[in-house]
Amino acid sequence: MSRGAEHTTRQLTDQQLAQQNQLISQSNQEGGQDRSLLMPTIQSLLTSTGYTPQQQSDITQQSLGAANTAYDALRESAANHAAATNDTAGYGDLTAQLGREQAQTDASTAQQNQIAFANQAYKEQQAGLNALTQTYGIDTNLLGKAMGVPAELLNVRQRASSGSSVGGLGGLVGLGSGIGSLFG
Repeated sequence: MSRGAEHTTRQLTDQQLAQQNQLISQSNQEGGQDRSLLMPTIQSLLTSTGYTPQQQSDITQQSLGAANTAYDALRESAANHAAATNDTAGYGDLTAQLGREQAQTDASTAQQNQIAFANQAYKEQQAGLNALTQTYGIDTNLLGKAMGVPAELLNVRQRASSGSSVGGLGGLVGLGSGIGSLFG
């Protein structure tokens, strides 16, 4: 190869390398901007306590209200029956039994609500960990351990994610819908 051909080849190679470096730099800048836009949402997911106290109160009131309405209707029916027949025998025992059953139902409902509240906080923190993995490639097992999330739970979540029909994009698709719901 002549010196002129070598020089031309070198120039073309240098131009191509400069273009590639420019594209990589531009891509890195855009990725950095995207990450900076996502970071507040990711941070809020990582530090999430789930539902707000007001939301928890509303959920509790609604779930307990539905159960209590049924017991109130049963009490009213018993009172109407006693008034219509002019026979109050057994009415006190019936209302006492209804009260016990209502207390058990209310306790069970409150317990289920508390579990649901804890699960919501956990789901949001997992979404934050998944977002970090997708955005920065951070090892969520290590981060999860630092946050006090048992490794068994992380492994279950990881296995469930890998079984997704969408493949590697499953976590990203879920993250997109999760983030979208925060702004909706």
